[in-house]
Amino acid sequence: MLDTEQKTKAVIAALEDVKASNITVIDTRQRSNLFDCMVIASANSRRQTKALADNVMVKLKELGAEVVGHEGEDSGEWILIDLDEVLVHIMQPAIRDYYNLEELWTKAQNARPKLAGSPDAH
Repeated sequence: MLDTEQKTKAVIAALEDVKASNITVIDTRQRSNLFDCMVIASANSRRQTKALADNVMVKLKELGAEVVGHEGEDSGEWILIDLDEVLVHIMQPAIRDYYNLEELWTKAQNARPKLAGSPDAH
């Protein structure tokens, strides 16, 4: 069974195999209890988004990871792969710029209320 770090490294390697660009990893453990990590990568065409997604799913299955779900192959503009604690977003640049997940998740962290007794509450 792969842990989050091993899955993330395997995802990055699979993305690099098919020449993904602008690969970003966001640690979401402090922001969400649904998943631990988000990997975002850009692809230059629908064909490349599909090739990247296929490669990620094949490589992770070979390592024994479960692909919980995947969506977006029909349009190929944004493909989401759910690997349980790791989410993978493969997006064409215009879609990535529009949704700007990196900024969205940074703002989510900054807007989170400080709980009394938490280390951040001071």
